[in-house]
Formats: sequence, C-alpha cells, structure tokens
Amino acid sequence: MQIFQCYLTCSTALDQQRRVAETLYPRKPAGGDRYRRAPEAVADARRARLAPEGRGARLTAPAADVSSRDEMTDPAAPDSPWAGPFSVHPIGIVHSPFRERSSAPRQGVAAGGALGTLELFKQAGFEHALEDLASFRFIWVLFWFHENQARGFRPKVLPPRSSRRRGVFATRSPYRPNPIGLSAVELLGIAGLKLSVRNLDMLDQTPILDLKPYVPYSDALGEANSGWLSQESAPADPLPEYQVEFAARALTQLEFLAQHGVDLRARVAEVLRLGAQPHAYRRIKPQGEGWVLAHKAWRLDFSIQERVVTVSNLRTGYRASALAPGADPEQEPELVLHRAFVTRFG
Repeated sequence: MQIFQCYLTCSTALDQQRRVAETLYPRKPAGGDRYRRAPEAVADARRARLAPEGRGARLTAPAADVSSRDEMTDPAAPDSPWAGPFSVHPIGIVHSPFRERSSAPRQGVAAGGALGTLELFKQAGFEHALEDLASFRFIWVLFWFHENQARGFRPKVLPPRSSRRRGVFATRSPYRPNPIGLSAVELLGIAGLKLSVRNLDMLDQTPILDLKPYVPYSDALGEANSGWLSQESAPADPLPEYQVEFAARALTQLEFLAQHGVDLRARVAEVLRLGAQPHAYRRIKPQGEGWVLAHKAWRLDFSIQERVVTVSNLRTGYRASALAPGADPEQEPELVLHRAFVTRFG
C-alpha cells in the first residue's frame, strides 16, 4: 500500500534550475520510447536565468488521515504509469490580510471585497507569461493549501453549510488527497510581477501554482446546479452575520492583553460574526447556558440572544499545574502573561 506523503522542502538552486529548464524544454519523443533533450546550450542558458533563487520549493501530496476508515489504498491503479507522487513548483506567493486558517473566507464571494496581491517569482520569464492577462476582469488562481499539509486527507468532512458530513469531493474543503485550491478573483491591475486582486479568500504566503483567465462562455454554465447545497436545510451563503458585543469585564481583559502585545478583540469578533454555533471549523463548545470559544491558549465565554453574541469573560486555557513556575521552560515567555492575567482577573 502506498500513501501520498506531504512535505514542503527546499531544493538546492541547482536542482531548481534543472527542473525549471526541463519543464520549459520537455524531452520530446524521437520514435517509440526514445527521447532527446533540447540543445544543451539553450537549456544551460535557461537554467542560469530562470532559477528563482531560494524559492525552489517542492510540493507533494499529503498523507491520508485514516481515522475515519480502515485504510487508504494508493489512488492510482497498480499498473498506472502515474503510481508515484508528483512534484509541483510554486510560481509565486499570495500577500493576504488573512494570517490564520480560521480567518479566511469560505469563498471569494464571502470575502467582503478583501484586497490582496499575487506576487510571481522573479527570473523565471513570468513577465512574458502575464502578457494579455490584464484584458480579463476575473482570473482563476490555482494554489496549494500549505496550512493543511500536516492535517492530511479526509474522505468525509463537515462543511460550514452542512449539518452532516459530506464526501470531500462534494465540497470545497482543504482536506483533499492533493491539497490544491481554486479561486476566482477580480483582477484590478498588474504592475510588473504583482497582480492586485479583490475578493481574495487565500491565506498570506499561500503558494501559487498557476493562473488562468476566467472566461464566461466556458466557465459560467447556466445549466449548473448547487447539488446538496440547494436542499432546504442548507443555509444561505454568505451566512448572515451575528452582531458581536463585549461586556465591560471582557473589554477590560482584552485591554489588558493588548497592553501586553496580544490583541484578540478583532480576531474574536471576526470568528464569532461567522456564526456562533459549534462547528468543526471553529473551536466552539456549549457550556451551561452559553458557549466557550477556544482561541489559541485563551478561552472566551459568550452567550447568544437572537443574533447578538455577547462575550462576557476571558480565561486562560492552561491548567494551574501548567502555570506553576518552572513547569515548562520552553513555554515560559507565554506562561508569564497567563500568570499575570490569572493574578489580575482570577
């Protein structure tokens, strides 16, 4: 049994040069299974010019999460010539206001006009590849779910708009056999190797795999349906937002943390505006007559009345034994703040 393995490693500059050159000058058949390379002089020149120094990242498919079934066999047939893993190389990175997985919009249409930049790597000839792309208003971006590499593949997932688990191929979930994402964004302009876009739903530093124009006659299919999303039980998208308020005690606690370099208010409000119900994508659990949100090492108690979420109190997520002096020297800097918080607020 083979399992796709996921890792992101940096290749040497020489390896990257060779790979880029071979990609741009693929070996051509010369009868039967025999191949010949492009002239070495041309390939060498391209190697020297095209290698994006220090950015030869190799991306491969993730390992499977087999927790929901007994085993996962290699998705390629045993006699397939593609039975082994592939390697792909990013052409650039995303500059986005979204730094954490939980903060990224579910879809571009739910991004609220979020602005960002797609920056392609230098010294690879991408300036020429971008010619004429500015004539299109929208473009497709193929990218790598880099923050999901350690989480692997899950055959069944719980999407935000579903009350039960669905097959991952019937969702836009990042827990895919190959963590490749596809987003349509509005192209605002191109300056050199930087593309300004709107309705961005990707995380900051996301590796870009490819760019393609959005062509309405082929991409906007009038006969398409919404599958299980059209069922009556599926809520509208974008989901209606909750109004988030903070009680006086919570505001005092948030101000204390902000004075010590931890600003949680905007991030917490953003999470709770998306919906306060318990869900696999947000660390929210019912507690008594209310709920608790786990955000990193902090716990926030809140209640809901109609569509208003009120955060009433913050707590440390550490046990008292973990906060004892000398309990964990490696986490000591973080524990200092948590001890001070407990001393101040109990």
